[in-house]
Amino acid sequence: MAGTAPRVLFIRHDPDANPGYVGARLAERGFEADTIWIAEDYENTNPTVDFGDPTDYDLIVPLGAVFSLYDSERIGNWIDAEVAFLAEAQRQDIPVLGICFGGQALAAALGGTVEASPEPEIGWMEIDSDKPDVLANGPWMQWHYDRFTVPEGATELARSAVGPQAFSVGRSLGTQFHPEVSADIVHGWLNSAPAAELDKPEIDVEQLRADASRYAPEAKPRTERLVDWFLDDIAKI
Repeated sequence: MAGTAPRVLFIRHDPDANPGYVGARLAERGFEADTIWIAEDYENTNPTVDFGDPTDYDLIVPLGAVFSLYDSERIGNWIDAEVAFLAEAQRQDIPVLGICFGGQALAAALGGTVEASPEPEIGWMEIDSDKPDVLANGPWMQWHYDRFTVPEGATELARSAVGPQAFSVGRSLGTQFHPEVSADIVHGWLNSAPAAELDKPEIDVEQLRADASRYAPEAKPRTERLVDWFLDDIAKI
């Protein structure tokens, strides 16, 4: 692909998946973006999806989702195909930056496991990073009920009390937290998510709104530093 702009594929799993700060930084770094949008509404979450050939891209970014990887009733028609697509990307040496659900899918593709977390992590939280200069301790936005195990041969880079928060393997990186989110993204999640997703004792909608406005602007430069480090030192694009 010499002489052409690098291409990134964003995998958007649900209506509110948005590449946000990550997408903006990749655009600043010269990437042209394609998108697979799996579920464009919350009523039709289980289509059959052809993910294509990962070698058509220089980078693949599977984003977050409201789903669990093991929820076959809601996503069984496509999740195995996505995991196989990410595994093939790894075999073909195509970098993947997996975010939250996308990080879980990357872990599963490489032989790790995904399971219900002993407790959810929702809100802006610190992590314990081994590389805080480039993979900052946060606070980062978290919104997940599941956790992954670090695949064999991968390197755990960050963690929380609940479980791993980041790992690298080859030219790929998976995170459990959400480096992409802006305040607008969090507000969008709160405005459009199904009521059942928000009607839980651990979710304080007004606090999440206030914290997004407070913390998201501070997260933007951390995300830019993380993306630059990923591209320069891990993916080497």
